[in-house]
Amino acid sequence: MLFRPWAFALVVRPTHHSDDRTAGQTGGERRPLHERDPGLVEDSGSAADAAETGTTVVGVTTEDAAVLAADQRASVGGGRFVTNKDTRKVEQIHPTAAAALSGTVGHLQQFVRVLRSESRLYADRRGDPPSLTALSTLAGGVLRSSPLAVSPLLGGVDEERGPAVFTLDGGGGVLTDDYAAGGSGMQLAYGVLEQDYEPDLAPSEARQVAARAVGSASERDTASGNGVTVATVTREGVETDEYDAVEEVA
Repeated sequence: MLFRPWAFALVVRPTHHSDDRTAGQTGGERRPLHERDPGLVEDSGSAADAAETGTTVVGVTTEDAAVLAADQRASVGGGRFVTNKDTRKVEQIHPTAAAALSGTVGHLQQFVRVLRSESRLYADRRGDPPSLTALSTLAGGVLRSSPLAVSPLLGGVDEERGPAVFTLDGGGGVLTDDYAAGGSGMQLAYGVLEQDYEPDLAPSEARQVAARAVGSASERDTASGNGVTVATVTREGVETDEYDAVEEVA
């Protein structure tokens, strides 16, 4: 499954013109603008106008599957402007695990690349992909050691623990629960999950609950919207579907 490329914007801070901007140049040499005045250029990786998936992400477990769902909107300025309406925010990590992603676009891309690469290396060396415990520990370590603006959910199935959903934070913390939500619309999503989640849900019912949680958040959270992506993870693999409306999820 290919991770869709998204673009960053280079953010230039406004500044007053000054005659000393050319100080230090010799022999008519024209150095790049950022070398003449490094303060003019701000790192887009941490800038407020970098493309973000403000996002609502949801994870739900059933007896036989883990379900991950997310909206499909990317925006800048805290959701004030929509830059993409067809953003894939749920990505397969290894054969029976996936991540639902919230954060800055470039950081999400890097996070997924690292987890996929490490999972492949693990499988090549040991013959099997990492367990969910190992994968979640690795993901927490990546977030703890790198300044990535990412708040993901991991979900999957393995022989050790069966279906599981993990929440991760920027400090590398890893928590597991029967259901979880994240992103800018998480409070609204949790309202639906608290009301509708049951431990004995069938996978199809869990998909609908997760989609309704994302849909509820999309009604009020300006950084979430434009449909829903739902991934169902079982021992057989990861099945991902995209829908224009929550009501289409079956």
